Amino acid sequence: MSYLFRRLAGSTVVLFGVTVLTFGLVHLTPGDPARTVLAERQGRQPSEADVREFRAEQGLNEPVPIQYGDWLGDVFRGDLGRSYYGNGDVLELLLAYLPNTIELAGASILVAVAIAIPAGVVSAVYRGTWIDYVSQVTSLIGVSMPNFWLGYLLIIGGALRLGVFPVYGAGTLSHLVLPAITLGTGMAAVLTRLVRSSLLETLEEPYADAARARGLAERGVVTAHALRTALLPVVTMIGLQLGYVLGGAVVVEVVFQRPGLGTLLVDAVFARDFPVIQGVTLLVGATFVVVNLLTDLAYHRLDPRVSLGGDRA
Repeated sequence: MSYLFRRLAGSTVVLFGVTVLTFGLVHLTPGDPARTVLAERQGRQPSEADVREFRAEQGLNEPVPIQYGDWLGDVFRGDLGRSYYGNGDVLELLLAYLPNTIELAGASILVAVAIAIPAGVVSAVYRGTWIDYVSQVTSLIGVSMPNFWLGYLLIIGGALRLGVFPVYGAGTLSHLVLPAITLGTGMAAVLTRLVRSSLLETLEEPYADAARARGLAERGVVTAHALRTALLPVVTMIGLQLGYVLGGAVVVEVVFQRPGLGTLLVDAVFARDFPVIQGVTLLVGATFVVVNLLTDLAYHRLDPRVSLGGDRA
């Protein structure tokens, strides 16, 4: 329990730092959100009277530290503010867009795991052969390939030429295939190399030699003994890769015009919609912290020798 309390305390500090950085950077960027929003609403340059009224309504006349304190107090009460456009509740906007992003993140992780574990195992078992070399070269290409470039290639090949999948949008499984492959392949490349190196190291452990000495076939050594232990760093990496997934979702959702937190954030940045930017960033930061905590607990579950404090028993 003491470990959980320490982690929760550390997570609270991290989230506090996220709120400070986000709020500070948003309000320090050049430009006047009042003029941008009013110009969009009115279709012309707003008058000074309209600008002053908007600033007063949104509390933008107050010093930044006071604005931050007011916003943070509202967050603790479950109020993330209202969008400058349409006066929509930010929390309701996040809840409306969040399912599509969760769907994309989950599907991309499934794609990555489905590719990485078999490829990594085969590469380790056939170490030094042409199969291993092909796997490593393919992984290198996957790591080096930008998400947006792969996305456009899949749009051209899988959507425009073959006409198999929709180019943009969400709502059906076919809408999810190309974005999930785009986001999942980069993660799969990283995990494949990790599975290979971890399994090779595990196969050299004394208990693997003992299993071979008992007459167990190499396949049995891999599947019954080595693979479980070799997956420990993979579980950790999947948790850490959540940041990659959420960051990549911004690009992928824009490429495929998929409604999600990524497109919501990009639109809010261009529109200088401060409440939405702060709400999306806070939600993503909180998600990242929670997933990392769950990753630590899963690590302990896979290997009871690892204590919750991070030390081997």
